[in-house]
Amino acid sequence: MSQTVTFAHLPSRSLIALAGPDWRSFLQGLITQDVETVAEGEARFGALLTPQGRLLYDLFVVPRGDGAWLDVEAAHREALVQRLTLYRLRAKVEVAADDTPVSVLFGGDPQDRAGWVRDPRLPELGWRGYGVTAPPGATLATEAEREAQKLRLGVPGPADWGTERTYPIEANFDLLNGIDFKKGCFVGQETTSRMKRRGTIKNRMLPLVVDGPPPAPGAEVLNGELRAGEVLSGGEGRAIALVRLDRALGAPLTVDGRPARVEVPDWMAAAVTEFAT
Repeated sequence: MSQTVTFAHLPSRSLIALAGPDWRSFLQGLITQDVETVAEGEARFGALLTPQGRLLYDLFVVPRGDGAWLDVEAAHREALVQRLTLYRLRAKVEVAADDTPVSVLFGGDPQDRAGWVRDPRLPELGWRGYGVTAPPGATLATEAEREAQKLRLGVPGPADWGTERTYPIEANFDLLNGIDFKKGCFVGQETTSRMKRRGTIKNRMLPLVVDGPPPAPGAEVLNGELRAGEVLSGGEGRAIALVRLDRALGAPLTVDGRPARVEVPDWMAAAVTEFAT
């Protein structure tokens, strides 16, 4: 195995175990992703929204045996367990926390795929592992290094969308295989589908390249004197910002008085073509 293959534990992620004959139909009516067709050995990325269509929690659905794991943000696991329990009603499904650790492998494939599933968002994000150890020859990394890889790819995360403040399309869930628009009803579906039908998404999360240290979250992105967006998170020389596309793409920008520019990843290019100059 090449040394470019990198393994990292993700302490910011944790698992919820679903069990029982109704787990698929239970989730199907709640989240943005189709779970009726997902098979063991693969994963689906999606979210639970508010009835008004804003992001509550992201999650990966990972079938296993007669149930599934939900790979969720650790800080929100307890709240999500409580919310799912409220939604359960008469469904034959059990919801419980599971302490199996979550890991990732990127830059190559695991030799033994037991416990691994491909990250369904982008091929470059590699594999997600559950209860696994580092494969022989893999380079060990921290979660911060994984976050730096995501930042280079322009992939936003929970630090960017927060809770109950962002629409999933603004956070690019539609471009990262996080929404199935053909699956039928789910919580928040009406608003999400209406944004998709309108065809023009004016605001999206995009990488922002700046000189020096990352701007603080909440810093304004300016096109001259016009507000073009807001910084959400960042690392050295780069940030993720929610930007107004018609003001940010191809324009000279500033953040905290420093020059900045939006960078469109290849996986997003087709979605913002009409705004490019």
